[in-house]
Amino acid sequence: MLPALWVAKTGLSAQDTNLAVVSNNLANVSTTGFKRDRAEFQDLLYQVKRQPGAQSTQDSELPSGLQVGTGVRVVGTQKSFTAGSLQTTENPLDMAVNGRGFFQVLQPDGTVSYTRDGTFHLNSDGQIVTASGFALEPAVVVPNDAQTFTVGQDGTVSITTAGNPASQVIGNIQTADFINPAGLQAIGSNLFLETAASGAPQVGTPGLNGLGTTQQMTLENSNVSTVEELVNMITTQRAYEMNSKVISTADQMLSFVTQQL
Repeated sequence: MLPALWVAKTGLSAQDTNLAVVSNNLANVSTTGFKRDRAEFQDLLYQVKRQPGAQSTQDSELPSGLQVGTGVRVVGTQKSFTAGSLQTTENPLDMAVNGRGFFQVLQPDGTVSYTRDGTFHLNSDGQIVTASGFALEPAVVVPNDAQTFTVGQDGTVSITTAGNPASQVIGNIQTADFINPAGLQAIGSNLFLETAASGAPQVGTPGLNGLGTTQQMTLENSNVSTVEELVNMITTQRAYEMNSKVISTADQMLSFVTQQL
C-alpha cells in the first residue's frame, strides 16, 4: 500500500480538527468574555532510511540523509487570552476586568472556577451570581433596601439605602491571575478550572500587583475576529482539498498498477 495514502489520511484528520476549532470560534463570536482557540500541529515520526552525517566512504559523510515523514497530528489547542473590546451597558451588575485577571466563581461542589464573563445577576437572597446561578467569590450580598449599587475600580462594592445617602461598603471583589492562563481547563459556561499547567491562582485586589481594574456597567466582548477566522476557514478548506487530491492520485497510481500488471 502506498505510504502517501496514510500520510494524506493524517492530513485530512488534522484539518478536520482544525475546522472544528475554527467553527467553535465563529460560533462564540458573540459570547461574552470568550477567548479564541488555535489548533497546533506537529509532524509525526520519520522513517530514517539514510542517517544524516553517516559515512558514505571512509573519508566522507552524507550531507543529508533520507528521512520520510509519516504525517501530521493536532498536538493541542492554544487559547489566546488577548483582551476583547469593552462594551458599555446600562446594567450596574455588568462588570469587566480591564487587564489581567479573572472573576472567581464558586462551583456547587465547593471548588472555585474562573471567568472573564462579568454578566452577573442577583438571586432570591440578593447574592451576586452568574447566569448559571453560581455565586461570585468572595460572596457579595446586596440588601433589599439598596437604592444604588457601585463597584469601584479596586473591586470595592458599596451601596446607598433610602433615608441614608452615605455610602456603605458591603464587600470587596477580588480577582485571580495565573502565570500561564493558557493552561486553564475550559469547562463550558464561560468558566475555567485551575490545572497543574496553569499554576496556582494569584488572588488579589483589582488594580494592584499587575491585576486589571474592575469596570462597572461594562462587558468584555469575545476576542474572535470574524475576518481572521474566515481566512483560516478558507486555508483549512484548501489544505483539506489538497490532502484529498493526494489520496485520489495515490488511488489512480494503484489502479494503474493493478490494471497494467
